[in-house]
Amino acid sequence: MSFDRLQQKIDAMQNPTVVGLDPALEHVPPRILDRHFEKGETLEAAAEAILEFNAGLIDALCDIVPAVKPQSAYYEALGPAGVRALWRTCDYAKSKGMYVICDGKRNDIGSTAAAYSAAYLGTVKVGNTEIEPFGCDALTVNAYLGSDGIVPFIETAKKFDRAVFALVRTSNPSAGELQDRFVGHEMGCDDNHKYFVAHDRLYTVVGDLMEEISRDTVGKYGFTRVGAVVGATYPEEAAFLRARLKNTFFLVPGYGAQGGSAVDVAHSFDENGRGAVVNSSRGVIAAWKKTGVDYATAARNEAIRMRDELRQVVYR
Repeated sequence: MSFDRLQQKIDAMQNPTVVGLDPALEHVPPRILDRHFEKGETLEAAAEAILEFNAGLIDALCDIVPAVKPQSAYYEALGPAGVRALWRTCDYAKSKGMYVICDGKRNDIGSTAAAYSAAYLGTVKVGNTEIEPFGCDALTVNAYLGSDGIVPFIETAKKFDRAVFALVRTSNPSAGELQDRFVGHEMGCDDNHKYFVAHDRLYTVVGDLMEEISRDTVGKYGFTRVGAVVGATYPEEAAFLRARLKNTFFLVPGYGAQGGSAVDVAHSFDENGRGAVVNSSRGVIAAWKKTGVDYATAARNEAIRMRDELRQVVYR
């Protein structure tokens, strides 16, 4: 199963991290940009520069980091050339043995959801030929349309042995405006035979729903095909969700540049030090700006530092 493969890679490397390939042009070293811009400052040239940058990062990280997470927005911003760079980045990472999570936060219902899931997790039929557009191992999805926005992704994930990470408790500052709201629901009858109402935070209801609709997809390590995005910047909520969602694999953003510490992210792992992967994006890919060394070397050094820091709190 997809998350089994990710967990096996994490175990083999003793490194529960994923590097976000969020290549805003300001993160790309000038020497790369200048070379590609010699014939003009075009979207195509920018996309090629990003592709070279990504390939160098993947080469530097593939033997120590189990996974990468390209954020589709940075590629889509460059138009068709950027989308092609996303596809080539995913393909190159897979060729190096890395687990690929596309951070697209897709969501829709019915045939549109099925089309999104086919694009990133499955195949598309062209005439009589089945073609894999992106072939990612996992895709981030927005769970806040309810189950009919997620089930098509689960069905594709089952068919092609892939997985999804649903937004549950995100790391952004305003997340609580909606996700922390209390939601009441009928629980049963009290002694007077009247229905009483229990209250849960909205993010808890969403997490429970994701486990419920994926309960028939549990793999070797006890996790379903629907993981949860749970931000490092809310460690108490992460600890609560970890205890509650025992069959859910967590993707943990917010470490490093967003303020989450190793101690904070430790709450997302189970008692065996499994069930979560921690993301760092610009902290790794833009490390060269703070060190003055080659970008690939700087990224590798930062990835090793992050790995070693997490080992101290996860594998105690």
